[in-house]
Amino acid sequence: MPAPTSAGIGLRQPHAALLRQQRPPLGFLEVHSENYFAPGGAARAVLMDLRQNYSISLHGVGLSLGSACGLDPWHLDRLAELVTAVEPVRVSDHASFARVDPGRGAPVWHGSDLLPIAFTDAALAIMVRNVQQVQERLRRPILVENLSAYLGWADDALAEPDFFNALSRRSGCGVLLDVNNLVVNALNAGDDEAAAVRRACAWVDRLAPGLAGEIHLAGYVETATLVIDDHGSRVHPPVWQVYAHTVQRHGPVPTLIEWDTDLPTLAVLLDEAAHADTVLHGVTA
Repeated sequence: MPAPTSAGIGLRQPHAALLRQQRPPLGFLEVHSENYFAPGGAARAVLMDLRQNYSISLHGVGLSLGSACGLDPWHLDRLAELVTAVEPVRVSDHASFARVDPGRGAPVWHGSDLLPIAFTDAALAIMVRNVQQVQERLRRPILVENLSAYLGWADDALAEPDFFNALSRRSGCGVLLDVNNLVVNALNAGDDEAAAVRRACAWVDRLAPGLAGEIHLAGYVETATLVIDDHGSRVHPPVWQVYAHTVQRHGPVPTLIEWDTDLPTLAVLLDEAAHADTVLHGVTA
């Protein structure tokens, strides 16, 4: 059998049977944590079976680490149980918020999207508090991902990579560096592809060495007015360029091919992972 790659893919139900049968060499499988919160059932059984052959990375979308009203205790309880059961190599979530306390005794509202936080000292203090609470409960450091954001805040005061440097320094967390998100944000800022690559590489250069614990690569779609981080196609050339620069700058960080919509065959995902692996090992970009 070939040596395992360093790159991984997301575990999606249509590919589970083939993965169990073929056991292709992969660095890891990543799952959305919330899909496996139920302690029993078929989904958890498949995950635990694949865990015997693959390292598992848990990637969440619902912790709402940037919420001023704090974390959802139920959500944190379920995540802690899943971490104990799976013993993942990494646990991650996003630098975003989804929970809002409307006040006057009303229930906390939880949205269904990853809303961008402001890059301010106040938002940083909230993130540090919430990240530390998660880490204390899980008894391990987590990774926090940079967003693709389609709006910003007027009071932003910190450059985004500086925000992540400070968050990591104060909380002890690492960074899940989504290279695709960097390129998408640059394109939506009006850059052409060459300028987007330069802007994204400058972001990568500003991130402190040693903080990136995982990298995400994905596809995006260009509409008439917006570039959307849809995770529905192969990784685009500008993202591969920034990825190669990232590996040169931060070393061979475990890398995920993210593909969530218009799922391809497993062979296509494995081909993308192999491409990432060649970059990780310095063969070609």
